[in-house]
Amino acid sequence: MSQSADVTGTPGWVAALLRQPWIMPALRACLVSAYVLGGVTKLTHFHAAIDEQIHFGLHPGWCWAVLAIFVEIAGSLCVVFNIFTWLGAGALAALTLVAMLVANDFWNLQGQAQFMAMNSFFEHLGLIAAFAMVTYVTTADRRSVTQQTQTGNR
Repeated sequence: MSQSADVTGTPGWVAALLRQPWIMPALRACLVSAYVLGGVTKLTHFHAAIDEQIHFGLHPGWCWAVLAIFVEIAGSLCVVFNIFTWLGAGALAALTLVAMLVANDFWNLQGQAQFMAMNSFFEHLGLIAAFAMVTYVTTADRRSVTQQTQTGNR
């Protein structure tokens, strides 16, 4: 295979890497890795998870902790295994939106605290965009397979 750029300007080695069958599952696993870790940690330290929710003003803390654990684990599994990806990614994006608004309220802070909260806020916004993108890519992949199947059946 040539290492030159393809029609889109993507270098050949990048295109070859992206065509590997293991790359998308690995990327999906990396995308949700913090959520899996967070869900398992909250599950194994449930009282700390409750305290975290209460600290951010979410009441009742146990209810929000259960919801966070469920979304982090179930949503991550949907994304990793590419089953109901739209639902898992959407749930994780919604959880991330709540977290960024509650925990990263940089507009109420000043100085170093404002800088750190603003940085975290926009990192969370990037994650939400990544969840939209993984849903889009999954939908496009399925559309492509369906179109190929329909074209082959003619």
